[in-house]
Amino acid sequence: DGIGARVGDLLPHGSSLLPLLGTACVAAVLANVVNNLPATLVLLPAAAHLGPATLLAVLLGVNLGPNLTYVGSLATLLWRRVLTSHGEQVSLATYTRLGLIAVPATLITATVTLWAAVQIIGV
Repeated sequence: DGIGARVGDLLPHGSSLLPLLGTACVAAVLANVVNNLPATLVLLPAAAHLGPATLLAVLLGVNLGPNLTYVGSLATLLWRRVLTSHGEQVSLATYTRLGLIAVPATLITATVTLWAAVQIIGV
């Protein structure tokens, strides 16, 4: 229904560090909102036209972004359910704080590594 074109307009153009970081962030936010697979399918056509570095940044975003947050990770939800059934209480605030720390740090580190690899390999 054209959502791919609208979301594709949000992706920065270029394979320098800031556009790759922006692309990974857009992908991470979208994956948290709609889930990994739909986000990938929506972003894939636009990312493919922008080059392999952008495509890889999208893959970083849709994988790292939601998998390190409470709402985006099924493993975290299941782990919290198991803890609760065993009488352990873990607050949502703790998960949220950890996600707010882990997602940006991991996404920035992975994207800087991607950018460095693109500079060295020359994709």
